Amino acid sequence: MRTPTPRLLVAAATVLALAACSGGGAVDGTPGGSGVRDPYFPKAGNGGYDIGHYDLTLDYDPGTDADADADAGHLTGSATITARATRDLSAFDLDLKGLDVEEVTVEGREARFNRAGQELTVRPAEELNDGETFRVSVRYSGEPETITDPDDSEEGWLPTADGAVGLGEPTGSMAWFPGSHHPSDKATYDLAMTVPEGLGVVSNGELRDERTRDGRTTFTWHTAEPMASHVVTVAVGEWETDRSTTDDGLPVYTAVDPTQADASRKVLKRIPEVMDWAQENFGPYPFSSTGAIVDRDEDAGYALETQNRPYFPGAPDLVLLVHELAHQWYGNSVSPKTWRDMWLNEGFATYAEWLWEEDHGGDSAQETFEALYDGTYYDDEDANDSIWAFPPADPPDAAHISDSPVYQRGAMVLHKIRRTVGDDAFWDLLHGWAAAHRHGNADTEDFTAYVEKSAPNEDFSEIWADWLRGDGRPDSP
Repeated sequence: MRTPTPRLLVAAATVLALAACSGGGAVDGTPGGSGVRDPYFPKAGNGGYDIGHYDLTLDYDPGTDADADADAGHLTGSATITARATRDLSAFDLDLKGLDVEEVTVEGREARFNRAGQELTVRPAEELNDGETFRVSVRYSGEPETITDPDDSEEGWLPTADGAVGLGEPTGSMAWFPGSHHPSDKATYDLAMTVPEGLGVVSNGELRDERTRDGRTTFTWHTAEPMASHVVTVAVGEWETDRSTTDDGLPVYTAVDPTQADASRKVLKRIPEVMDWAQENFGPYPFSSTGAIVDRDEDAGYALETQNRPYFPGAPDLVLLVHELAHQWYGNSVSPKTWRDMWLNEGFATYAEWLWEEDHGGDSAQETFEALYDGTYYDDEDANDSIWAFPPADPPDAAHISDSPVYQRGAMVLHKIRRTVGDDAFWDLLHGWAAAHRHGNADTEDFTAYVEKSAPNEDFSEIWADWLRGDGRPDSP
């Protein structure tokens, strides 16, 4: 739910540094480039290739005092990444913050590499051709970092009372595995993590294997559907786990810290009900399992829509569960092209809350809209005013991509569309948008074009100009 140096000079410096390491020589390819020019996180992701699969083999020992922020334990990792070059490459970058890199190979051959900030620049022994599929393996180790976002929230690797949790939005996954950490580069995942016997490991997808040997247990998880790295998670700790299925056979896997078991039981039992309601409203579920991870209250400062099973610090209430499960359609399956498009995640998930309340005896979506517009939704006047701080489609900077306008005003945009097209067409639009970009990426321009095509006889210009992109509170609706 929730963050320069000119590019030509960076590329030139990288080439010179690598040439100095290798003795120089003529090259046909070019460096892939660091970053994909995201408007808020320009160094996130990397150019010149697309990743198809991550194979992560991790070994983790929690610190002696997991409550201490300074002791994140020790992580040993091996990441094998399968990717396809999108141009001739003499070198390429991976995002990795902290940790010590011990070896890099490309197609089984040792590759030269260097580090600069979050960039791990790799030069393969032989250049890569446009369209070529290749594998790069990185061996690394160290104490993974907790990253502080521009909005002062924490992500990356978070020590918990009995282990740790990896949370990635927006760029935190680079604290514990190398990759192209931008939502525009999705991939499938295999993750195997070994921890001291007695601890459990929960991740995305499905648990394929669990085995103990010599006092250590390895858990192997597999995610078959494409996943953006910011919704990858791995949670280490003591868990009470439960496996069940919905009425239509969808596997449900929950992992709950024992201290939260009693408080969580009632709401987690409603996951099948929420999933049935969501599929009726949003269309077929895009993944192969669902569930939840519930840690202790103090273990993180926010819930997150980690794919397949959202993460909660403490027992969630039902509306928060609805919000995070709605993200599986809007945010996880349909992911943003850039972090400017965050409202397509949060506006949809917030509107899902309104729809749930409307269908279950609470305020109607219209009543919620009016309370927000009139400034009576929150008890605090500043909170009511904050909704109009900036347009949802254009947060002013990285520190504000998770602020109130992105959530509440984003949901208000959807309600305006609903009032314009009518309920039947609106539900068709919710289904169609999720289907049109299933397992893909989309931006605001894609959405506005989709809405206009879905209702060609309606005029949306006022909604786009005043509610989606306009400054301040629009005139009375």
